[in-house]
Amino acid sequence: NTWKRNIKVYTLNEDRQWDDRGTGHVSSGYVERLKGMSLLVRAESDGSLLLESKINPNTAYQKQQDTLIVWSEAENYDLALSFQEKAGCDEIWEKICQVQGKDPSVDITQELVDESEEERFDDMSSPGLELPPCELGRLEELAELVASSLPSPLRREKLALAVENEGYIRKLLELFRQCEDLENADGLHHLYEIVKGIFLLNRTALFEVMFSEECIMDVIGCLEHDPALGASPRRHRDFLTKTARFKEVIPIGDPELRAKIHQTYRVQYIQDMVLPTPSVFEENMLSTLHSFIFFNKVEIVGMLQDDEKFLTDLFAQLTDEATDDDKRHELVNFLKEFCSFSQTLQPQNRDAFFKTLSNMGILPALEVILGMDDVQVRSAATDIFSYLVEYSPSMVREFVMQECQQNDDDILLINLIIEHMICDTDPELGGAVQLMGLLRTLVDPENMLATANKTEKTEFLSFFYKHCMHVLSAPLLANTTEDKPSKDDFQTSQLLALILELLTFCVEHHTYHIKNYVINKDILRRVLVLTASRHAFLALCALRFMRRIIGLKDEFYNRYIMRNFLFEPVVKAFLNNGTRYNLMNSAIIEMFEYVRVEDVKSLTAHIVENYWKSLEGVDYVQTFKGLKLRYEQQKERQDNPKLDRSDIVPQCVSWRCLARTCRRRLEEGGGGPGGTEGSGGVGEGRMWFNADEDELEDGEAVVPPSDSKAGKPGGGAGEDEDLMDPISKFMERKKRRSRGGCVSFTRRALRRSGKLSLWGLCSGSLKGFHCPG
Repeated sequence: NTWKRNIKVYTLNEDRQWDDRGTGHVSSGYVERLKGMSLLVRAESDGSLLLESKINPNTAYQKQQDTLIVWSEAENYDLALSFQEKAGCDEIWEKICQVQGKDPSVDITQELVDESEEERFDDMSSPGLELPPCELGRLEELAELVASSLPSPLRREKLALAVENEGYIRKLLELFRQCEDLENADGLHHLYEIVKGIFLLNRTALFEVMFSEECIMDVIGCLEHDPALGASPRRHRDFLTKTARFKEVIPIGDPELRAKIHQTYRVQYIQDMVLPTPSVFEENMLSTLHSFIFFNKVEIVGMLQDDEKFLTDLFAQLTDEATDDDKRHELVNFLKEFCSFSQTLQPQNRDAFFKTLSNMGILPALEVILGMDDVQVRSAATDIFSYLVEYSPSMVREFVMQECQQNDDDILLINLIIEHMICDTDPELGGAVQLMGLLRTLVDPENMLATANKTEKTEFLSFFYKHCMHVLSAPLLANTTEDKPSKDDFQTSQLLALILELLTFCVEHHTYHIKNYVINKDILRRVLVLTASRHAFLALCALRFMRRIIGLKDEFYNRYIMRNFLFEPVVKAFLNNGTRYNLMNSAIIEMFEYVRVEDVKSLTAHIVENYWKSLEGVDYVQTFKGLKLRYEQQKERQDNPKLDRSDIVPQCVSWRCLARTCRRRLEEGGGGPGGTEGSGGVGEGRMWFNADEDELEDGEAVVPPSDSKAGKPGGGAGEDEDLMDPISKFMERKKRRSRGGCVSFTRRALRRSGKLSLWGLCSGSLKGFHCPG
């Protein structure tokens, strides 16, 4: 027989939390490979096998909450099947019981035996555990029995069965009410130990009785009378009945859903506030309590999500201008808790959950909420926003790009987030740190989508730098108008450090967008003003920003640095730091050392020519002397080009060989997938040949441009031959003049500033190469 039912598969991880493994259809049948009846679960999405488990005659299966079947597949590997309907669970449960020869009315098919053979042999002599009569005079005896049974798994199981079968919990709670009426402190202390021990039995059937509407408050009452507190018990019931009031921000019509919410809140309160902090031993014995709360939350989210009227009313009131502030406060707190519950859902259901919220208009609602004056409401809205960014940053980006077409920059959602980050009143800037992390996720190209028709990176970064970057950098620009920071208090410095951290991330990941912004707005010069801050962490952030720029080895950045003499504040900070061996000293020396080791020629020359007199006395490191040596070597090569054997064409190179090499380099650089974007298959070589003559320096060797075919898309090998025609003719003329003799090029004839030259095209193949002349 086979049953097809929608289920979810869960496994218990090392932290005793349930992990989702997917949704699928469960069936039972004989599996030849396993030699027995087995449970099979196939994925709903693609039919792949999620679970294949033989129904072992000796495995203890448990049925919980009418829709769960839980068992241990192996040591420390627990499995759970969560059924959509009770009927499906009952059918699979009957099949399991049939294989094991059990009555389907039981909630557990086997006793959980987990101890050594010796302990098992000793306990097997007594088939069951007999509880003393539930009377006031026997409470101490019962408390001792519970305490003695907890260390032994087999005795623990027998105790649980006895408590369950005899309806003992309700009898104990009746005694609790009597003890409270009689103010019997000893009896209340014994009941505390007994009820705490029942929690550690880790049995769902007992929890279902204890957490029922008629019993749960008395259970909490028992746990108020901890003997360690003496005559001053905690008043948990007063808090739950008088202080913690349940508010239906939107009326809930389903009484089952309302009862489930009440139960989950109270059980969570018991776990977090009432039960004492468990030891490592007790933590493992409370795994069923964690599971009870987990599956309750899953059920609540599912029931609320299916209630379309509830969600429609929720978002309508959130965005309604007539809704008063107190009501909106309650609504946003409910929405935050709703989103937090969604984290218990498996991935497929979580996708559906957030798509539902998006369709309901959660992002426009957040804009309204973030505009409120209430700090707590804004904090809750930030938490909701973080759930959305974590789930789908692309969804948030798409929304903000669409709204910029209708709204001014000042009221864009992402600019509201930036403003709240800038205006955080917390001295430690806890909210600003959280918001900066969300902005970093949104501008991170690593999680941006790229399809054939749409490139999210290009579109969003263009939007961000046009509409948002000026808002983000405003505090930085406002505070760096002079030679030192205008405001240098701790909170302002913390904020500027956060902004710099985000800008540094942009330098590393945004290429030309941030490059244009930094150079056009002179951002680096303004950032380096912060090296004069009295807060070392801020000065180091400014240095780190410059270090990232230098690390790109981009000549556009380098020329910007040299043109504006931006090493000057760095050198000044270095000299002001004196001989102190600290982070400032190390960071600055490392920056100069990078320039030396990487042989960044333009910066090396700039540093030595402008700052050598200030730095020549620093001799406790060899960095600056090394820079001077690099500079002198460069000057010597420039003055005597023949000494620079690595930068000139070998003296004996035939023009035929040169043409052949050029042709090969063109073929490698152009055509097919290797072509440059927009060139229609033509590589870097063809781009060079199309360069305008007026862009070349005086005295440079000029190769005539190719004909009009070079600019046409889709050029192939034939066009490469056309490209070579001017070169071939030029070489033929040289051959006729020199009758095949060798030619030599000076370094200046081959150098082109910032452009690909004939030497740049061929040097990789010709360096150190000689052929017959």
